[in-house]
Amino acid sequence: MNAPGGSPTAAGAARVLRVAGPLVEIDCRSPVAMHDLVVLGAGRLPGEVVAIRGDTVTVQAYEYTGGLAPGHAAEPQRRPLSVRLAPDLLGGVFDGLLRPLDAAGDLLVTTGPGAGAGSAPQGRTWPFTPGVAEGAQVAAGAVLGEVGAGVGLRLLVPPGLSGEVTRVAAAGAYPADAVLAVVGGREVRMAQSWPVRRPRPVARRLPADVPLTTGQRAVDLLFPVARGSTVAVPGGFGTGKTMLLQQIAKWCDADVIVYVGCGERGNEMADVIEDLAELTDPRTGGRLGERTVTIANTSNMPMMAREASVHTGATVAEYFRDMGLDVVLIADSTSRWAEALREFASRMGELPAEEGYPAGLASQLAAFYERAAAVRTLGGATGSVTVIGAVSPPGGDRTEPVTAHTERFVRCLWSLDRDLAYARHYPAVSWADSFSRDAAALAAAHARAGDAGWAEGRGRVARLLAEADRLADLVELVGVTALPPRERISVLAGRLLREALIQQSALSPADAYSAPGKTAALVEAVLAVVDRCGELVDSGARPEDVEAVDFTPLLRARETAGPDETAPVAAARDTVLDRLEGVA
Repeated sequence: MNAPGGSPTAAGAARVLRVAGPLVEIDCRSPVAMHDLVVLGAGRLPGEVVAIRGDTVTVQAYEYTGGLAPGHAAEPQRRPLSVRLAPDLLGGVFDGLLRPLDAAGDLLVTTGPGAGAGSAPQGRTWPFTPGVAEGAQVAAGAVLGEVGAGVGLRLLVPPGLSGEVTRVAAAGAYPADAVLAVVGGREVRMAQSWPVRRPRPVARRLPADVPLTTGQRAVDLLFPVARGSTVAVPGGFGTGKTMLLQQIAKWCDADVIVYVGCGERGNEMADVIEDLAELTDPRTGGRLGERTVTIANTSNMPMMAREASVHTGATVAEYFRDMGLDVVLIADSTSRWAEALREFASRMGELPAEEGYPAGLASQLAAFYERAAAVRTLGGATGSVTVIGAVSPPGGDRTEPVTAHTERFVRCLWSLDRDLAYARHYPAVSWADSFSRDAAALAAAHARAGDAGWAEGRGRVARLLAEADRLADLVELVGVTALPPRERISVLAGRLLREALIQQSALSPADAYSAPGKTAALVEAVLAVVDRCGELVDSGARPEDVEAVDFTPLLRARETAGPDETAPVAAARDTVLDRLEGVA
């Protein structure tokens, strides 16, 4: 038959029965399975099977269904939603289905085909250097050759394939879709397809005990995260979640960054893309965006593509992990993803659980964070995926379901405090409400690396901050002058730690990133000054004389010293210690 305004349908072929917004019912006599991909109408709109009742199949469309009508053709693809994985993802901007986007000011416009899940850039080639000879026997995950330069990309034998190499391409430049090898009778290309909801296989998971350096002192010192671990960043509106995640994307020591903007505002995503394109990569000297994959599914884009975007991001991260690379996956924010799940469950008539979210919310959050790991790949290399997810609790209520469930499944929590944010303290990571379950393993890693004092310094800083917080309410009631001398020094210690160490300026070239050496120098300097202040009051010096000392050189050391400089910090420490001698 011929459907008005649609494509022709043959007798027995699938056709649209009903369109209710993004939910489309089709009459399908051929076998289909849950989560199979279906293309709808002449525009080939992509959708996913979400319910099957006899010959009536319910499809959730990933795009606006305006113009789609009963009688239009529907074409089951008999495969789950899959994306194209290739080296040319690096430096690109894509939607939730991994279709290319063009940035135009504050707008992100889809440039890919309707049902396509990624497409190859026209005319782009990658240098290939073979690493095996014809006749070699290889297994899944084995390295067939090196691809490109910079971050160490490799051509691997796909999962599930093994056998004899009957052909391998000569060294040269090739497009991503070119056949570079034949293994066990199957062609192997740089580009491959993989279902987004199926984790890629590994040989085994490894303990996460290698620190991920973010360059943010509040994180690296107090609440460190290991490569292959998980982090949640809860915080209300205006507490600086996006800024913190952008800083981590810019400065962390991962090989590849996968940044998923899930339901965020379009102008924020445009800013992220512009910053990544302009920032110089300290590793390669090129642009940081060249080793970043940006998946932008903003608030004005289709809801179900938002639901798929976090799975797409995890699949991309695992693809580069399998090459033996360390990948950081940033999801901003998982709350918007959960809202998409809630909206979809409501459309399907599912029985709502807490605050209208589906009953399976906890299991879906757990499955997403479970894809983070440090692993031994099928080819024998080590790689990792570290997942950092922002959470946006309504009104800052951390008891709401998304935040509460997320805290159960993550290894680290960087809770952002509204009072710190409004006091212009960046990053506004609360030392009272945050935690790191990786700290013990990372203390052992620092000790093996020769920094045996890392754990002791971290513990002292945490205790001093907690003591200062305990005294803060008392100071508001009776004033600092009513406190005993030792407690007055504790209040002073808290101020020095906050302003000279924990606080950091994202806009300062010297302070936006803090190398481990500079962080350690600042810790040593502040603790040395605090110790001397305590010794002075213990020996009889008046606390008001100690408080009157000019600590400015120490407070400004984080900005006067470069990102990896320690000498200016030591000089500032010595200057303040000399001034304290005048009190004695």
